[in-house]
Amino acid sequence: MEPSEDVGGENSGLALPPPPPLPPNVVPIKAEGKKVEAPKKPTIPKRLPMARTGLGKKGQPIPLYTNHFGVKVNNTSGHFFHYSVALKYEDDRPVDGKGIGRRVIDKLQQAYSSELGGKDFAYDGEKSLFTIGALPQKNNEFLVVLDEISSDRVATNGNGSPGGNDSPGEGDRKRMKRPPLSKKFKVEIIYAAQIPMQAIGDALRGRESENSQEALRVLDIILRQHAAKQGCLLVRQSFFHNDPTNFTDLGGGVTGCRGFHSSFRTAQNGLSLNIDVSTTMIVKPGPVVDFLLANQNVRSPYDVDWAKAKRMLKNLRVKTMPNNMECKITGLSELPCKQQCCSFTLKQRTGTDGDCDAEEVTVYDYFVNLKKVELRYSADFPCINVGRPKRPTYIPLEFCTLVSLQRYTKSLSTLQRASLVEKSRQKPQERMDVLNRALKKSNYDAEPMLRACGISINPNFTQVEGRVLQAPRLKAGNGEDFFARNGRWNFNNKKLIQPMTVSKWAVVNFSARCNARQLVSDLIRCGQMKGINIEQPFGEIFEESPQMRRAPPVARVDDMFEQIKTKLPGAPTFLLCLLPERKNCDIYGPWKKKNLAEFGIVTQCIAPMKVNDQYLTNVLLKINAKLGGMNSLLSIEQSHNLGVVSKAPTIILGMDVSHGSPGQSDIPSIAAVVSSRQWPLISKYRASVRTQSPKVEMIDSLFKPVSDKDDDGIIRELLVDFYVSSQKRKPDQIVIFRDGVSESQFNQVLNIELDQIIEACKFLDETWCPKFTVIIAQKNHHTKFFQTNSPDNVPPGTVVDNKVCHPRNYDFYMCAHAGMIVSCS
Repeated sequence: MEPSEDVGGENSGLALPPPPPLPPNVVPIKAEGKKVEAPKKPTIPKRLPMARTGLGKKGQPIPLYTNHFGVKVNNTSGHFFHYSVALKYEDDRPVDGKGIGRRVIDKLQQAYSSELGGKDFAYDGEKSLFTIGALPQKNNEFLVVLDEISSDRVATNGNGSPGGNDSPGEGDRKRMKRPPLSKKFKVEIIYAAQIPMQAIGDALRGRESENSQEALRVLDIILRQHAAKQGCLLVRQSFFHNDPTNFTDLGGGVTGCRGFHSSFRTAQNGLSLNIDVSTTMIVKPGPVVDFLLANQNVRSPYDVDWAKAKRMLKNLRVKTMPNNMECKITGLSELPCKQQCCSFTLKQRTGTDGDCDAEEVTVYDYFVNLKKVELRYSADFPCINVGRPKRPTYIPLEFCTLVSLQRYTKSLSTLQRASLVEKSRQKPQERMDVLNRALKKSNYDAEPMLRACGISINPNFTQVEGRVLQAPRLKAGNGEDFFARNGRWNFNNKKLIQPMTVSKWAVVNFSARCNARQLVSDLIRCGQMKGINIEQPFGEIFEESPQMRRAPPVARVDDMFEQIKTKLPGAPTFLLCLLPERKNCDIYGPWKKKNLAEFGIVTQCIAPMKVNDQYLTNVLLKINAKLGGMNSLLSIEQSHNLGVVSKAPTIILGMDVSHGSPGQSDIPSIAAVVSSRQWPLISKYRASVRTQSPKVEMIDSLFKPVSDKDDDGIIRELLVDFYVSSQKRKPDQIVIFRDGVSESQFNQVLNIELDQIIEACKFLDETWCPKFTVIIAQKNHHTKFFQTNSPDNVPPGTVVDNKVCHPRNYDFYMCAHAGMIVSCS
């Protein structure tokens, strides 16, 4: 048959012959087509942080202490054994309540010590448990009976009674005779893996692996468990004791609680224990009614918004009187105490067994008439429900006291944040004393798991050698050199290098108590001294009408914009906004949103309390930059003496992601990237902003191809701007500063975000291959430095790259600016 013949098709002249008959006892075999594998993409080697090439030498030497304490590990020959833990109720429902796991495991260790080979545990409170050496069995299942000490101890008898089935007046005595309620738990402990303790030594030699990270995690879990046994509140690696001397009132029913952070770190000097002061927010302990008055800023319980109170109180724990039991709040009663009815069973003492009557009374009558307990103020207010939604247990308001160490996870007000910062300040020597006491109070030498690891902790601060770099010199207007004093550059009596003209502008006053006309006059005068030409503002100052002062913030802003629209001849290019309060003004957010998001108007907000030339100079620096001007340049930038940055076109990117406040899980995260422009300058930047999924740290919009030719990503936008503003030159070098990522996310930045940036470059020009440098900046670490011979903060420009830095990675600590009070980090 020729290859060109049409077989079996419409043009076929002859049909195919039938297949030959199969021989007997032959089973046909299905012919399988040859699998064609898709061509594999070339694998790109996984990028890793670069290794340290040496230590720096520039700068004036300075001896320092740091809050790292040396650790010796004498046992590296054993293994950590990792077991997965599953907790279930008796009916096989999984246990999901926080805190219950530690109580169950502690009870298990007490009851089954011999079956477990007498091993000590390191339990993470959830699904992982670690031992040194193996348990006798790989798969273990136990039944644990735990005495119930939560709300079930004061739960109803099934009929909604807040007390129980005892006779009136004898409740306390009968309750003491009754055995405590208990719950049974099934505990499965199943072998998962083993981690060689030698991995810690490998990490100290710069050979990090998954095993070394897991081994250090086990050590941190031991620290957490040790703190939990001391009754601490645990917030990741920060621990908070129930000590009122560590509490500070922030207002609104919120208390700042000072504790300490504790974690093991690998460093050039070996393993170290990093201890630092830490602060978290807790609900103010005490009577529930006092908390509600403070939280809602009202004077009387009659003024409390009970719908808001119900949302605030839900899931908080209280101690109830008179039985002194700890319960969880599940809600509030729908009616006041004197109207809310409940039924209970009352055993009558008639001499016959089993005779009982069900009665329905109000919660108020039950406590006052049957329990003979006085209620001073609860009659007119809702009761606290500590039972279940369908089987409520109602307790009068005044019998409930919030227990201590309950985290407050909602966002703080501006005033609360300012108060927290103010009250958290510590002088360097004071902080060192606090850290010394925290180490002693922790008593890690008594922890059996650490002893089994052969770990001993040096009680002294580690001494390191720092270097103080010279502050960079700036160029101001008229080519004048500009030197720093103690890390600050003062623009008094200096002209700006590129001042702007302020025209078509207006002033709005939201009831600020100041002489607005005098302030405008002083601003124009001070602007002339800086080289900024500020024209007279449009017409009169826009004053807020008195009847709007008590209106909601958004309404006040909308009303002000209506005034502006009706009285101005056209849209202003700049608005100066005078606010009545500096720290907690609720107009600020709506005002900024209206100007920037809806109208694209540049605005500067000020709260003029003390107005002088220094204050006005600082305001003018912001205004000039917002209008596109430039306040100063680096001296070496103007002379094109910035090393490799000046030798080849270089773009500098700064990247960060902002997330919603704690508790706001549905608020989109905001990704922002700024980029330098007008190379060879590096002092002028533009920004690009995108929203992305809530709480996602990796930026997903750096490269966003929408067709074969169009890319809607951030990087293309910034690269095109650099090309247009830099004499049509593409950058040969891209320097990326990435903020806000933890050590566990370094590889994601290098292998996910950097890949997006490279793809965006290739999308513009397939042959373009710029060089990349990624610098990750971390501010939220716990390493602090202290001068050895001075009570002052370390000077600005201090750099440390020895002893307490990473054993392999090229990192360093820098105190880039002057610290006001707290020790520098």
